[in-house]
Amino acid sequence: MLSVVVTGASSGIGRQISKTLVENGYRVFGSVRNKADGKAVASEIGENFSPLVFDVTSEKDVQAAAKQVEAELNGEKLAGLINNAGIAVFGAIQNLSAEEFRYQFDVNLMGVFHCTQAFMGLLGADTERTGAPGKIINISSVSGEAGMPFMGAYNMSKFGLEGFSEALRRELMLFGIDVVIIAPGPVKTAIWGKVDKGPMLARYDNSPYRKAIARVVGFTEGMERAGCEPDVISQRALNILTSAKPKTRYRIDVQSGQNRFLAMLPKRLADKMIAKQMGLVRK
Repeated sequence: MLSVVVTGASSGIGRQISKTLVENGYRVFGSVRNKADGKAVASEIGENFSPLVFDVTSEKDVQAAAKQVEAELNGEKLAGLINNAGIAVFGAIQNLSAEEFRYQFDVNLMGVFHCTQAFMGLLGADTERTGAPGKIINISSVSGEAGMPFMGAYNMSKFGLEGFSEALRRELMLFGIDVVIIAPGPVKTAIWGKVDKGPMLARYDNSPYRKAIARVVGFTEGMERAGCEPDVISQRALNILTSAKPKTRYRIDVQSGQNRFLAMLPKRLADKMIAKQMGLVRK
């Protein structure tokens, strides 16, 4: 039975990926933040889901989890590592604290680094292990290719993940380990719903950004409702793992027409259109 590690398996995309892989014959080691989450996910998915309790921001905990997986593999290679764990820090650059900005990067970038480094040997960098080299799938975003107001921290983390993935893919050709990006647009998950909107909006009560922030919050809620189902992403992940020659990047975007149109425009024109839509036009 082939084995895959999925981070951020407690809910949303990671939970659905774990479920889809188990249904298709894989054993999944899924990272969760606590034992209660692990028990709940395992109860839903079945005995071929093994929870790993760790925080991706803790290098020590990630390395301990890798040792746990290694003990279960009996010298075989991992078939895949899916770096899915991520958060969204929302707000104007002028108002975000250094701690908020740093936490965005600790999860979305350093978390990927810790997991990639810890599991790299199991994927095939340790050439003594048996089986075919595994694949690394990094869950990025359309926000890794286009910046939007009040999403600067999130944009920066996803732009960084795109560059990291490309460099990593070229390094790991030596071991036959492939690296593939899945870049979703809006998804019906709670990534933006986890943002505590009351206190966040309150901090802008005396800010010129107040109306624009409220408008963008409304946009994000609407996009989540209209987003793709997590199963679309989980099926893509399954296809990547089973494909001999996957593409290097897959974009899954229910707003692809609008986003492609914006990408074709001169930057200054796109700036004006976005600013007008979000109420950021200078009066």
